[in-house]
Amino acid sequence: MKIGSLSTTYSAPYQLLNERYIRVDKSTGDLFTQERIDRETLCPSHQDGDCTFTDTAVVSLNSEIVKLIIVVDDINDNAPIFERNDIPLHIPEDASIGTAFPLDDQAQDKDTGNNGLIHYHLEDSDGFFAIRQDGHEPELVVLRELDRETQENHVLVLVAVDGGSVPLSATANLIVTVTDVDDNCPEFDADSPVTAIVQAVRIKGSAVAQLKATDKDLGQNAQITFSFSRQISDRAKALFHLDERTGLISLAVDVQVDSPEEHTLKVLANSPLCPPAQTQVTIYIQPVTSPEPSIKIRFVTEHKNQVIVLQENEPPTVLALLELEDTSAAKGTLSLDEDSMPFSLKPQAGSYLLSTSKPLDFEMCRGYNVTVIISDPHGTRLHRREVIKVAVEDVNDNAPKFEQTHYEKDIKENNKPGEFLLKVQATDEDSHQFGKVRYMLTNRGPFRIHEETGVISVSESLDREQQETYNLTVLARDGGDPSQEGFATVSINILDLNDNPPAFPTPHFYFFVSESIPQLSQVGKVTVSDADKEGNGLIVDVRILNENVPFAMDLAQGSLRSTGEVDREKQDRYDLLVVAIDGGSPALSTTVKITVFIEDVNDNQPQVLLPSSNLSCLTISPATREGSMITKIYAIDEDSGMNSDITYQIIATKPALHSPFQIDQHSGNITLVQHLRGEDYGMHHLFVVVRDGGKPDPLQTSVWVNLLVNETLEKCH
Repeated sequence: MKIGSLSTTYSAPYQLLNERYIRVDKSTGDLFTQERIDRETLCPSHQDGDCTFTDTAVVSLNSEIVKLIIVVDDINDNAPIFERNDIPLHIPEDASIGTAFPLDDQAQDKDTGNNGLIHYHLEDSDGFFAIRQDGHEPELVVLRELDRETQENHVLVLVAVDGGSVPLSATANLIVTVTDVDDNCPEFDADSPVTAIVQAVRIKGSAVAQLKATDKDLGQNAQITFSFSRQISDRAKALFHLDERTGLISLAVDVQVDSPEEHTLKVLANSPLCPPAQTQVTIYIQPVTSPEPSIKIRFVTEHKNQVIVLQENEPPTVLALLELEDTSAAKGTLSLDEDSMPFSLKPQAGSYLLSTSKPLDFEMCRGYNVTVIISDPHGTRLHRREVIKVAVEDVNDNAPKFEQTHYEKDIKENNKPGEFLLKVQATDEDSHQFGKVRYMLTNRGPFRIHEETGVISVSESLDREQQETYNLTVLARDGGDPSQEGFATVSINILDLNDNPPAFPTPHFYFFVSESIPQLSQVGKVTVSDADKEGNGLIVDVRILNENVPFAMDLAQGSLRSTGEVDREKQDRYDLLVVAIDGGSPALSTTVKITVFIEDVNDNQPQVLLPSSNLSCLTISPATREGSMITKIYAIDEDSGMNSDITYQIIATKPALHSPFQIDQHSGNITLVQHLRGEDYGMHHLFVVVRDGGKPDPLQTSVWVNLLVNETLEKCH
């Protein structure tokens, strides 16, 4: 590559003392690079400022020493690089909208100036965050209120783009973890008991009711303490003890009563920064003298710790056989609370069958408290309520579903490997492993997908000229066994860059034309193509770089044409340099050599150089021996090949008879073929025709050869 010339200031000859990076043309003084110079390798510690190297030149005839300082300008040949693919960032969930958090893990770019200046943005942001970069340091800004209990992790794609005219980029996963603050208050669980029955024969420490409350926060923020409200009676305070840590209500004393007692307890679930949550528990104390009926449960389906476990989607199923145990003479009856759907209770031979009335759906409700009411035979007096817990067990009955079934993305060719493309997302309504989605590409080609985040990236540089469109199938698979799958398609369109110069089918064209070729005739076809697309692949100009040549390029016809007369005798070949330029921005060009050989036409007659004129005369001695060469006719023909082959022939002589002279038709040598006799004395005039070898019509010229046979070698006239 030419970088300058010494000839603008100094005269030849030119020489460099060190030609490691550059060389000089000794005659023209033009300076060229020896090889591709990498600024970042040459000046690794000079990210900012000039990168230079020096050389010494010896110029002019007096060997003047000149010191050269060469400045290596930066080009944007390095993309930004993140040190790691996953960047963690922790943000508290109570961060105010507009709060900014600095990003310490930043990309690096080895280039300088604008080429090394990096700007950041988020690809496909989820709306909670944005990048702010007022100065050089990027910050992540909170745009919406965060709630750890709703979404604990946000996986964002951070894009770093440099400032080159054709910018290069890199991506990393910015993993934002929303940390917990104490922003949730305790809540009593829906299955916490609201009633309990205590038989009077129970002793101190017996469990009465287990209350449950939860706080959605984490760690210390989720700690709960239980206490009685001040509104409970002194009698209740004396009878019951509440464990402040576990929420267990137990008997504080041995219980013995003669008549039924009913106690309403208000229980508080406390957290330091919250108003207490309240629930009410009604406890019935039954005297020994009036035993109440009880239910004996015979489980039919699977159960754990007195909790019936039933998989979802099962058809109506018998769960348990309920038997009423009553020591009194009057038997009671069993019925279900009106809110105990979708369950049914049917009498069966003195017992009751508890069944599901329709398939259960884990995604709609994960558990039920089936309340069984024990009444007297007439249904006029409630003896007690008993709750049977039913846990719905999740099955893998939901396949992952993508947010959209088809994605489309454009990317420019010549991308950097690892560049972010897009993020796909699928959700699964099932729980735990059944709902955990992993992604894969069934026909990945030069693409990769992060199995957990769904981020699709390019693993290698793409070339539109090799393949313009890729159609991928993304599979989302849950953690079930067997698993369920969902699919989405992704169309990736490779956008064209002007990365292909025009191409000729050969680096050197050869054409042969007659020197009589008419003007504007086609000399030969010169085709050129460009593998790029649209304007980048359009050939906008093909022209000859040589000046003052009788040829021109016909872009429309893709041919070389003659524009003037050619004369082989003046120039028998033309070495042309032709450039083709495409329509890209910046445009690319390619040069090709064209050699045109001019074929001869017999358009020149022979020219006689010897004798110099028809009046030339030569005196011959009578003593000349037979066979001696007397003289020579020398002629030339500016044509070539057969057109320049010359023959000689004596057409006529004076005197006409018995001429003692003869000419060799090829060499033009005139020799004496017999002894000279007396009658041969005097002047001999030979009329010689000189012909070329042109076909079918040779060209000719003629000359008179004058020979004087005389005893004295006086100059003849």
